[in-house]
Amino acid sequence: MIADRPSAIVTGASRGIGRGIAKELARTHQVIATYKGRLDAAESLREECGCDIFQCDVSSASDRAALIDFARSRSARLDLMVNNAGVTQRIRADVLDAGEESFDEIIGTNLKGPHFLTQLAARWMRETGGGRIVFITSISSYAASVNRAEYCISKAGLSMSALLYAQRLAPEGIPVFEIRPGVIRTDMIATVEKLYEERIANGLVPQRRMGEAADVAKAVRAIADGLLDYAAGQVLNVDGGFHMRAL
Repeated sequence: MIADRPSAIVTGASRGIGRGIAKELARTHQVIATYKGRLDAAESLREECGCDIFQCDVSSASDRAALIDFARSRSARLDLMVNNAGVTQRIRADVLDAGEESFDEIIGTNLKGPHFLTQLAARWMRETGGGRIVFITSISSYAASVNRAEYCISKAGLSMSALLYAQRLAPEGIPVFEIRPGVIRTDMIATVEKLYEERIANGLVPQRRMGEAADVAKAVRAIADGLLDYAAGQVLNVDGGFHMRAL
């Protein structure tokens, strides 16, 4: 059991935003980085920053329980829970044509999984007197894309999950936060990266650049360091200003 560093769980940490968060937190925390299928990517993360890795499909109740059991074996408390794991459509389909199989897969991973994993994490934090929880959602929680309906619905639901936990846990000294990334350069958007770059250049994002995983990791860093502890329930838009409206 490791006791000299605060502990953190980062789900979906082998690639993309989660990897950036895990690398940033590993400077100060004992990080458990979960992965689903890419063992090679997870092992390279472990070699790079010294974190623990754990295979976990967050849509599975048994996997979620096993993750918390593993975390308890590594530390007496959980200081930070980062719900990052998420998937997008295998095929983008119009909302009039999209099927239930894709819907079930995405809701299970993006909404059901983190909602119930947070339940387990919060119970543990209550036992030990505190902690912090972060939900990584998306601008898709409010910006509709008609060919990504199930993804948008999952992120909108996750925003409400974050709010519910923030309301419930604030009196118990467990602040909960939502981070809404904008267009972030990861393999998830690889097939449409060029299109996004063009749209950003034409004004889609006021700051006129695509986000990087490190931008999201910096927001998590502020939370991990306790800089936002009196801002329970806060939504942090890490989106280059996408959320702003102007006439």
